[in-house]
Amino acid sequence: MLFFRGGIHLDSAKINQYLQQLMPEVDEEITRMEGFAQEKDIPIMEKTAISVMLHILKLHSPKKILEIGAAIGYSAICMAKSLPEATIITVERDRERYEEAVRNICTSRLENRISVLLGDAFKVVDTIKENAPYDALFIDAAKGQYQRFFELYEPLLSDNAIVITDNVLFKGLVAEENIESKRLRSLVKKIKQYNKWLIDHPRFDTTIIPVGDGVAISIKRGENK
Repeated sequence: MLFFRGGIHLDSAKINQYLQQLMPEVDEEITRMEGFAQEKDIPIMEKTAISVMLHILKLHSPKKILEIGAAIGYSAICMAKSLPEATIITVERDRERYEEAVRNICTSRLENRISVLLGDAFKVVDTIKENAPYDALFIDAAKGQYQRFFELYEPLLSDNAIVITDNVLFKGLVAEENIESKRLRSLVKKIKQYNKWLIDHPRFDTTIIPVGDGVAISIKRGENK
């Protein structure tokens, strides 16, 4: 993706690489998971995006976090390490990824603070309700279902909750006019609809930050419009 500022041509990939070089070293377990995800082609949150998310969560200080889309447990572990007072419930429907997430959480000795549920996020609502309300909701699962996830779990959020959604710029495709693939075109349309729906939401203030693959931050309003 390219940006132009004052006539200067900026390459977002190079900027992202530069920012990653500035980041402090992470522990060996996090580095190992990053390598595993890259080797197995498993999508995890980009470093710059997760750094922004963790800083925002630190300011918000959630005690209970609900994550939709555990994958191998990378984001949940990063959140738990950065927020030592938080507990996290995360959902993963793919059994192989679920098992890898459980192994990683146990290796990190965080099994007392991170619980992984195996199943479809639309079918484990009753189990998730048992630990409500949640102070933060992180959505990082099927992109075409983002709005359904939000609507389903919003009632389980606390009064001052924050919702974070990853991949809302989808590799910059939301800004493209012509997309040849019908499947991609349909998915991009759904993401764009979700972004517009978020921005217009009467109970949340939302901003979209162009880091990583695009992160939407939605904070509950003090009162409805």
